[in-house]
Amino acid sequence: MNQTPPEYTTMPTTAAPVTVTFSWYDYTLFSTMLAISVMIGIYFGCFGSKQSTASEYLMGGKKMHIFPIAMSLVASHISGITLLGVPADVYKYGGAYWLCIPALIIVGIVSNLVYLPVLFEAQITSVYEYLEKRFDQRARTFSSLLFALSQVLFLPIVIYIPALAFAAATGFNLHLITPIICGICIFYTTIGGLKAVVWTDTLQFTVTLGAVTVVLALGVRATGGFANVWSKSLEGKRLDFIDFDPDVTRSDNFWAPVIGLSIVWISMTNTSQSCVQKLLSVATLRDAKLVIIYYVMGMSLVKTASVITGLIIYARYSDCDPFASHRITRKDQLLPYYVLDVAGSVPGLSGLFIAGVFSAGLSTLSAHLNCMSGTIYEDFVSKRVPRTITEQSKSKILKLIVVVCGVVCTALVFVFEHLGGILQLSISFAGATGGPLLGMFTLGTLSRRANCKGVFYGGVIGLIIVLSLALPVKYLQSYGIIRDLEKPTSIEGCSFNFTTVHQRYETQTPRSDESLVIFKISFYYYSLIGFFFTTVSGLIISYCTERDEKSVDEALLSPIIRQRVSNHKNGGVTEYDTVENALRLTIHNSEDKNDSKA
Repeated sequence: MNQTPPEYTTMPTTAAPVTVTFSWYDYTLFSTMLAISVMIGIYFGCFGSKQSTASEYLMGGKKMHIFPIAMSLVASHISGITLLGVPADVYKYGGAYWLCIPALIIVGIVSNLVYLPVLFEAQITSVYEYLEKRFDQRARTFSSLLFALSQVLFLPIVIYIPALAFAAATGFNLHLITPIICGICIFYTTIGGLKAVVWTDTLQFTVTLGAVTVVLALGVRATGGFANVWSKSLEGKRLDFIDFDPDVTRSDNFWAPVIGLSIVWISMTNTSQSCVQKLLSVATLRDAKLVIIYYVMGMSLVKTASVITGLIIYARYSDCDPFASHRITRKDQLLPYYVLDVAGSVPGLSGLFIAGVFSAGLSTLSAHLNCMSGTIYEDFVSKRVPRTITEQSKSKILKLIVVVCGVVCTALVFVFEHLGGILQLSISFAGATGGPLLGMFTLGTLSRRANCKGVFYGGVIGLIIVLSLALPVKYLQSYGIIRDLEKPTSIEGCSFNFTTVHQRYETQTPRSDESLVIFKISFYYYSLIGFFFTTVSGLIISYCTERDEKSVDEALLSPIIRQRVSNHKNGGVTEYDTVENALRLTIHNSEDKNDSKA
């Protein structure tokens, strides 16, 4: 979350940061996971069809099974950001993130009813091809560019967090381990295509789930049972999130996570190539809808586990805050510190935990690299290569794109490690791109009147407005002008001696009043803001300009608004569902006849 920690003046006398140390058990577990991932890539890349066609490489030949696709979707969206970030966020700011569960239910319902039927019937390789069919090439290019830029900013962070954890666990240099691990991921993604991505995601998600389960079980045991965890969380105000205060500057009330995450994940599920590419790789629309249902269930379980882990960590350290005592200094150190504390003597647990965190990062990286190659090829490269190019040549180009994108993202890791607050910047950028993208797709699926000018300029307006909000916020936060308040912590139960001046959250004097109120809006709402201004401005521009010359293909509209016309051959009589539709179609047919006579 985009909160800034309170100021502490702490002089510890005996406390020292704790580091993880790998044993041979840990190295064995971690190496086995990587070795199996590589073998999966070799199998799909060198045997069978060898991913020799673009359809096979990107869509798995549209013969993928429901369960591995659903698990791959979950795995590709459960990165180290979730495993390390959510528990630390809950510890610091409370369990409001748990409201992502009703948000996920909304995502499943809206996706299956509104967007998925349209995208599946369109039979597209790049999801942004839909915008070209519905509007024009300019809308497609703009949306593809937004997606590519968001991935370039997102993927280095995805791999940086687990690489940092692994470097701390083993003592290896971060600059050495990052290219090695990324190289392995690029290798099996390049030669194996979507099938390798899906099956390695399934393997890696299993490892991740095992790590999370072990951490939960040991944590509950170490803190005296779940009843004690719940009691301490209530006392510490970590569960005070059923608050219907409409204040949009708060991130810990009911509305911010439910509304904000609903928009974010609806956009991610239906406008991100990384999701849609997998949804379209199954055989039927019914299968795709089942994938969505299983995806929502899997995401709910992992998110719940991460939130509960945060509550368990708070129960463990409710009387001795590791931040105030300077045992740790960064939020991403909290979960590794906790794992060592409760189970440092268990052989192999450190390896399982780091392997789980790294598995989450690798699965996300591989999935997004694969879909980026499809988007870049379909929307940019394919228009510049001969139409006579063979399928095998297409597959080689796709693999080359994966390598280039992987190398770029790996190189950016070494840039991002020197940029403070880059995680907050990436979340804000995700809102800046996700909101306008969802607005553009919504204009296409739910409005017949929306035209090419409306959807393009609406997207541009939505993007500019969100960036105009997010970038100044980043600047104000860097100078401490905007500071969100943390939940209370204590150091009264610490068993070591140190001198500390701890500014509790009740006594903090916020400086945020020095800034404009608009810049205090919760980052949860960035996608909603982008979506709102894109759709509203897009509709206004569409109504103020001429209609597009081409008629709207009913198959490109959502089923909930498609015109229901049934032709019953009963004496040549056509039945219409409404008088309005009858008049509109009659006029349209008359115009077509006149044009043909002319």
